[in-house]
Amino acid sequence: MSAETPAATGQFTRRRLQFRAWRGTRPFWAGLFVMIGGVPIMYFPYANLQIGHLTLAMSTTAGAGSLIIGVLLIVLGFTLWFQKHIQIFAGVAAILLALVSIPVSNFGGFVVGFLFALIGGAMAVSWAPGVPPEPETTKDTEEGDDTPSGAIPEADQGTVGELNDLSGTSPANGANGRHSAG
Repeated sequence: MSAETPAATGQFTRRRLQFRAWRGTRPFWAGLFVMIGGVPIMYFPYANLQIGHLTLAMSTTAGAGSLIIGVLLIVLGFTLWFQKHIQIFAGVAAILLALVSIPVSNFGGFVVGFLFALIGGAMAVSWAPGVPPEPETTKDTEEGDDTPSGAIPEADQGTVGELNDLSGTSPANGANGRHSAG
């Protein structure tokens, strides 16, 4: 493939739609906010500000603690992206780390990191997967049906004399609710 070969038609659109579908199945924005919150918390305690010939060091005595909090927030952000089933734990942990960053690392990365991590953690805790849309019915299937529109169809009753209880505790199965131990 040479440099002059054009990309496949619609490849960008297809990749964009794939990313959009992936993003919609997990707390993407919560993870992004938590990761963005971890960067200033981790960076500011080690930053040096140059004002002319004056160097202002913003190092704190808890620089290692700030580094650990920032790295943990970034890891929690990636966890929210790739392990969506533990989003409650990751959200609560992000909120707690954001609160701990206030006294440890320059007021939580000068409040910027604190706010991003706090909002991202709250978004992670409150995230719920969306309900997939129901398939739409066509006119052809509605015309042949005798039930009125909007009515709930009756459940299949099965054949007469067939046991429908699969729990194994029905008196019809001879179990009367007790399970044998051996």
